[in-house]
Amino acid sequence: MHSRKVAHIAVLAVTMIYAGGFSISKIIMPDLIQPRGFILLRVSVGTLLFWLFFLLRSKNKERISKKDFPRLILCGLFGVAMNQLFFFEGLSRTTPVHAALMMLTTPILVVIMASIILKERFTINKGIGIALGLIGAFFLIYKGQSSDLGSNPGLGDFFVFLNAASYSMYLIAVKPLMSKYAPLTVIRWVFLFGAIMVLPFGIFQVGEIDWTLFTSQSYWVLAYVLIAMTFLAYLWNVFAMKQLSPTVIGSYIYLQPFLASIIAILFFEESMNWVKAVAGLLIFSGVFLVSRKKADVVGIES
Repeated sequence: MHSRKVAHIAVLAVTMIYAGGFSISKIIMPDLIQPRGFILLRVSVGTLLFWLFFLLRSKNKERISKKDFPRLILCGLFGVAMNQLFFFEGLSRTTPVHAALMMLTTPILVVIMASIILKERFTINKGIGIALGLIGAFFLIYKGQSSDLGSNPGLGDFFVFLNAASYSMYLIAVKPLMSKYAPLTVIRWVFLFGAIMVLPFGIFQVGEIDWTLFTSQSYWVLAYVLIAMTFLAYLWNVFAMKQLSPTVIGSYIYLQPFLASIIAILFFEESMNWVKAVAGLLIFSGVFLVSRKKADVVGIES
């Protein structure tokens, strides 16, 4: 099979894994595992697997230049530590559909930051798109308060928004590294620095986990998040980066709210209402406008 077709299949698989992860993660969080403890487990296992995979499979043991380590540390902060902490803290308080919709603000925030930091051209379409997307996001935060699956949807949505903002900063910061080194080389260092930063925030919650309360379903959920949603998803995304443009990879993020909504409604009894529909329409419209021309760097994450 052609490598580009395989890459498309890989990105689609990643999208489906993340879409399911919005609801599946909530089966054991926060009742069995608190958000920060969950993140520490996820990042630690991901770091271990990435380094083992690199050492066992990589033929080219390329070395990182000393001058690039500050940027890698910055990427660990925005791409792993802040990104994951805000996402799981938000997801523990809001609903899967809300979280998936808020993640759609990532392309919009990337455009804003690229215009400020990289001095990329700012058009009228981008301006209108940014306005629509942000209006939709804040509408969801302030109006989407009632939910069966969220203890504090407004605060949770805001945390997921901060997660999208931190990941947008990561995409801007990591761009020079991805063009200089192999993606697997970059991601293993990013995860390592991110794990170090997450450690003080999650170590106590990991110690509070009562493993005797775990059922076989709980362990399957944990394995899904640690293996599929972290290691395999990031690994397949890295492979896709070698074959496809960031524009193509980024376009798959638009499927996440649709798939996450179907999964949440069919299997987890979450309902769809007019607030989610209006917010989703505004955010989708904003993303469409900012992405009409040559797209900025947008990746799939969660």
